[in-house]
Amino acid sequence: MAHPKRIFKEPKDLLKVWVEYKANIAEKETEWKKVQYVGKDGSRVTDSVKIPYTLEGLKRYCWDENIGCIEQYFTNQDEHYNDFLGVCSRIKNEIREHQITGGMNGFFNPSITQRLNGLTDKKELEMKGGIKIPNLPDIGNRE
Repeated sequence: MAHPKRIFKEPKDLLKVWVEYKANIAEKETEWKKVQYVGKDGSRVTDSVKIPYTLEGLKRYCWDENIGCIEQYFTNQDEHYNDFLGVCSRIKNEIREHQITGGMNGFFNPSITQRLNGLTDKKELEMKGGIKIPNLPDIGNRE
C-alpha cells in the first residue's frame, strides 16, 4: 500500500528530480575554479572542478528546492515505497559509478572515494604487549 502523503506519485517523478539534481551539480561546478600554471612559461589556466554526485547532495537539493524529505524513498519506510526500489537502486548505482570513475581518473580524492564506496583493504591489526617489571631485591630501610 502506498503512503498517503507521497512527494512523488510515480518513480519517473523521482527520476526527473535526479536529472535536475545532476544539472544543478553541473551548474555549481562552474562556481568552483581550479587555477593551474601550465607550459614552460607557466601560463595561468582556470578550470572548473568536478563535483561528485552524492545521495546527501540529492537530499539537500530536494530540501533547497522545497520538494521535501526523500529519505523514506531510499529506506523504503514501512514498505510504502516498494515501487520506487528500482529507481532508488539506479540512483545509488549511478552515484557510486560516478564517484569511482571520478576517483580513478583523478577528479576526486581516491582515498575518500574508496572509503565512501567500501573499496578499501580491510586489515586487522592485533597488538600484543605487556610490561615487564624486573625483579629487584628489597633494599629495606634507608637511613
